Amino acid sequence: MNTYLTFDVFTASIKLKTFVYYSFIFIMFLKKQVTPEQPKINFLKSVLLTLLLFPYAMAVQAQQSVALTLPEAMRIANENNRTIRKAQIQRKITETEIRTAKNLRLPEVHFNAMYSRLSDLTQYRGGFFSQKETIAPLPGNLIYDAVSNFRMPIYEANGINNAIKKSKLQSEIAEINVEKAENDVRLEVVATFLGIYKMMELQKIIDESIKEEQERLKEVKVFKAFGTVTKNEVLRAELQLSDRELTALTNNKNCTIALQELKTVLQLPEESNIEIDTTGLFDRDTMEDYDFYFKKTMQNEEMKMASGEVAVKKTELKMVKAKYLPKIGFFGNYNLRYPNYMAFRLDMPFLYTIGQIGVEATYDLSALYKNKVQVQVANLQLELQQNESEIVKNEMTDKVFRQHTQYQEISDQLVVTKKALDLAQENYRIVKVKYLNQLVLITEMVDADNALLQAKFNRIATRIDALMKQYELLHTAGILSKK
Repeated sequence: MNTYLTFDVFTASIKLKTFVYYSFIFIMFLKKQVTPEQPKINFLKSVLLTLLLFPYAMAVQAQQSVALTLPEAMRIANENNRTIRKAQIQRKITETEIRTAKNLRLPEVHFNAMYSRLSDLTQYRGGFFSQKETIAPLPGNLIYDAVSNFRMPIYEANGINNAIKKSKLQSEIAEINVEKAENDVRLEVVATFLGIYKMMELQKIIDESIKEEQERLKEVKVFKAFGTVTKNEVLRAELQLSDRELTALTNNKNCTIALQELKTVLQLPEESNIEIDTTGLFDRDTMEDYDFYFKKTMQNEEMKMASGEVAVKKTELKMVKAKYLPKIGFFGNYNLRYPNYMAFRLDMPFLYTIGQIGVEATYDLSALYKNKVQVQVANLQLELQQNESEIVKNEMTDKVFRQHTQYQEISDQLVVTKKALDLAQENYRIVKVKYLNQLVLITEMVDADNALLQAKFNRIATRIDALMKQYELLHTAGILSKK
């Protein structure tokens, strides 16, 4: 059974229980050391010491390494990665916007209340501020007004339906964007995982070469002691060994960096230690033909998103054209007012109510000359998006063809690298026998060793590159997230 890494509340609780258990034992031990003279002081010291040891206890727990297989790493990334989480939040936003658009069909209800005091009315009988006369308003200078009204759309030139349709299209695009984010993150995990594996295999080859160089250095020193080789050959052997050790050091640090990058992609805690488990890494299904990947690529996330954006622009064009049409709505209002200014007499200090209900139609005459430019802009935006969709199609066509061709090239290289490895091993064997018999110089031995090292690395690197190209094809076809 494969073991995969999880960091959840359950794991944290187990660590806390472990700490509490050992802390209790530690405190009980210290209590035995408590003297009758200072029991409280000694007990407080023991508790304080236990608290100080808490970070160390947690660090010990965190130092345990867990091996991850590639499927497990992709699963963890799918659950934890921030890029995927961002796409999921954006999808939820678009889902909420659909409900917002549907709310446009509901009636709008408003309530307005007012209280005010009127000043005295000043009028000028002689014109231009002459013969001033002041009149108090009747029946008084207080005004109360409470109004409630509502409006419900009946016909909005299909504007509400188009707004809902646009929101749904954007939600579908957001859903596809989540799939694309998962696809992209999985490919990033694969690339990092296989990069680490390649460096690990290189480290094995270098370590074996270092052992060979150490043995060779011993042999050269023995030859030097018998006077059969010069000091120059000893220096050359030491230089070759130093070069291998430097290469091993650099490769080891690069592997550590890549593991940190993998940890970041998986959003694992900094204190966690991970290793990669390559069991069954090359147990993949047979590759499909080019037509399979081409058909899938024409329906991948980027193609769907480009097509969805075209549909959005078409809907926006309809919404702009709708401004040429009238709008019809059902309305009503109810008023509570004081005093009564609706009657012909102006001295009626009575509170009164009045309501109104009906249908209204509005038509924006200015849209006949203002909306023309907006329609032109919407048409150009639609044309631009259609052109962008064709660009994406061309890019996807070239990309899947290039990757499939590269995979075929790498597959052909596997046969060549196998033959090259056999030749390098035979050449190394022959040169080593000659070197031990003092028939060749150490330079030829070093060249044969370098050729063998390169052949071994080319063999495993080509296998890993072929596997990586398979995953790239699945990514381009938009089905990597489904594997």
